[in-house]
Amino acid sequence: MFDPVPAVRPASGPAPRLSRALLSPWSRLSLLVVVLLGAASTMLLFEPQRLLASGWPPELTGGAAAVVFGLAYGALTVAFVPRPLLNIAAGAWFGAQTGLAAALAGTVLGAGVSFMLGRVLGQDALRTLLRGRLLTAADGVLSRHGFRSVLALRLFPGVPFAAANYCAATSRMGAPPFLLATGIGSIPNTAAYVIAGSEAASPTSPVFLAAMGFIVLSGLGGALVAWRRRHRLGRDMPKD
Repeated sequence: MFDPVPAVRPASGPAPRLSRALLSPWSRLSLLVVVLLGAASTMLLFEPQRLLASGWPPELTGGAAAVVFGLAYGALTVAFVPRPLLNIAAGAWFGAQTGLAAALAGTVLGAGVSFMLGRVLGQDALRTLLRGRLLTAADGVLSRHGFRSVLALRLFPGVPFAAANYCAATSRMGAPPFLLATGIGSIPNTAAYVIAGSEAASPTSPVFLAAMGFIVLSGLGGALVAWRRRHRLGRDMPKD
């Protein structure tokens, strides 16, 4: 009574094949590598040490300046500009309270952009490379205990900021717990650098000395946590 509906065949031809090739995991990973190389090259040309020497544009003041700085902070962290330098600049330009708010907002923004770049462009291809026992163990820890692990990485900085972002993106960890752990865990060290920047004109003041002492202690704590986590991952690695 009714003519049978012909089965839909997958499109063939050069255009569909080209589209599949461009959207393949390895093509997206290649794009991610190009983006990261471009960001790193931009950082080298930008010379981030000029941030402290040049000062903040005088035409930008108040809340608008803090918002612009937060946006620039996020973009610069994606371009691998060191966060301590940005945090010191935030304190020097905006003071402790406004500088801390702008720096934390920029930290979460930069982490979120890096996480999404890694998740969209690199996860599918990079997960196929997780054959090493250490990488497999690290992926398992982040996938099962993502919030706690990222919180520890931010509280005790032993892993570079960008590396932690892309490792988390490669795992099965969700974006909300990653961003929440980043925001909470970044508060102590970010505050220490911002306060140091705001008190840089008085290097002998108790506030400045306390901030620098916290920075040193957190660095030592980060090295200890990284050492212990490395040994724990070694115990958790699957046996042959």
